[in-house]
Amino acid sequence: MIFHSKSNRWCTLTCCALIVTAMFVACQKNEVKLQDPYAGGKASLGIEFSTKAPYPAVASAGETVEINVKGLKKYEGKFKLYVNELEAEIVELTTDLIRFKVPQDASTGGVWVTLSNGTANLDNQTYFGPALQIAGKVSIEPSFAVVNGSDYPINDIFRVPSGSFLLGGAFLDYEKTKTESSLINRIVLVNALGVLDNSLKFGLGANGVIYSINRITSGDQNGKILIGGAFSSFNSRRSNRININSITRLNVDGTLDTTFTDVVNLTPNDPTKNRDTIPAFNGGVNTTGNTRGPLVRRLFNFNNRVYAVGNFNRYAKTFYERSTYDTKVYDYTSISQVVRMEMDGSMDSTYRYDKSSKVALPSSNGSIVDALQLADGSLVLVGDFTSFDNTNKNRIVKLKAEGTVDETFATGTGANGPISSITYNAITNKIVVAGNFTSFNGQPLMGVALLNTDGTISSGFTFPSISGGVVTFAAQLNNGKIIVSGSFDHYRNILRQGFMVLENNGTLASGYNNTGIFAGTVYDMLEVVSPNGYPAVFLVGNISRFNNNIVHNIVKVEIQN
Repeated sequence: MIFHSKSNRWCTLTCCALIVTAMFVACQKNEVKLQDPYAGGKASLGIEFSTKAPYPAVASAGETVEINVKGLKKYEGKFKLYVNELEAEIVELTTDLIRFKVPQDASTGGVWVTLSNGTANLDNQTYFGPALQIAGKVSIEPSFAVVNGSDYPINDIFRVPSGSFLLGGAFLDYEKTKTESSLINRIVLVNALGVLDNSLKFGLGANGVIYSINRITSGDQNGKILIGGAFSSFNSRRSNRININSITRLNVDGTLDTTFTDVVNLTPNDPTKNRDTIPAFNGGVNTTGNTRGPLVRRLFNFNNRVYAVGNFNRYAKTFYERSTYDTKVYDYTSISQVVRMEMDGSMDSTYRYDKSSKVALPSSNGSIVDALQLADGSLVLVGDFTSFDNTNKNRIVKLKAEGTVDETFATGTGANGPISSITYNAITNKIVVAGNFTSFNGQPLMGVALLNTDGTISSGFTFPSISGGVVTFAAQLNNGKIIVSGSFDHYRNILRQGFMVLENNGTLASGYNNTGIFAGTVYDMLEVVSPNGYPAVFLVGNISRFNNNIVHNIVKVEIQN
């Protein structure tokens, strides 16, 4: 038994040794040899920028700037220095600093060096330094007091005689001033600093988006406010107050302009429903299907008539003779994109409508994106269409004061792509169109065209190249310079990050292109005078950055002379 016991223990020890050996061998076979993920990479060159700001921190084109950097001296002649993509002339290089001249056309942004001498260790190694603020004639107006702006886009800005400004859009708050007892719905009044002005009583505002604001300047409705967009009530939560068809009129104090009318009372025992309080402007528009673009994009007021331009396909009027206090009956007339109304809201059936056949002119085969009205009452419409009233009209058309197509408007073949904005300056008497096109009337214009009021391209104007995105908005200032914005990053092969100022011939305006990153879309611009006496513009839209600064859909920009 003892012999057998020793034998068994020996067998056990032997088996354990074999198992351990097998495990060791297996581990050796399954061992993975890890590789250095950075093996073969370029060795560090010992270049290090200081976190200290450049001196001076704000510099003009041609001015010498100093930046602290170590380790660069030994690579002298083997690198280039850039200010926001533009190569700068190096003035001095020591062991711990570099001095350079700010290049012409430089804009606010980062400074960096790129090394290259044809060897693998140096080629295309880039080291980033601090940001440099470029001094220039364009900046956020110093007294502009807006911090939080609006929570959703602002579509329109309109100046009123008091010197304040009406803003309309999709927003539900402005400067974070909204409370349960003081709501802000799509319309506010602000002063010249952008600060909320509560002198007008909009109440609950509109229950949908406001795209256009205008003001009546003559007749017995003088001073009252017109608003248009895509909404069905104003200053009301009651379901039986949904009796507006995207256009209405406000009193000079901001309240809804109302009147009284008799209605059908289905409950005679309740005499309170014999009469109804209704909007005094009984007229509007809607659509029988989906729209491409805003229902009402622009409202105009001319010779005591109201013009609505948008993407509707019928005029709507409430038929109160058959309506009740709680239920409204509507009278519809088929008419598309452009309609003219009397001051009471009734449709002007002499404008783009044949009363005998009860048929309106066909309008365009696409969407209307923007419009303007000239001093004679004529309209110029732009968008994404190729015909208007069954005539070839590529993205732009002019209507005479009586509503028919003006064939003398000499835009020829028009734009070969969509036009997103049109603006007019009464001082310079020029029209500017902007959009995603590469030619206008056969001339190579890559997104902006400056036009005379007869539709011809302004002599000497060029817009030869744009890259990295598209132009979405352009407008001319009273001094002739042109503001352009969009999603682009280069113009004429020069870095321009979504915003630039041009001369009236299309060249970059020297000293006016110092701003850095712009992000967003401008929907409207209004020129004013800054407290310093310089031109300034309010820009509104869906805007998140201007000159690298975070903004919230509104910014006031000073443009020095």
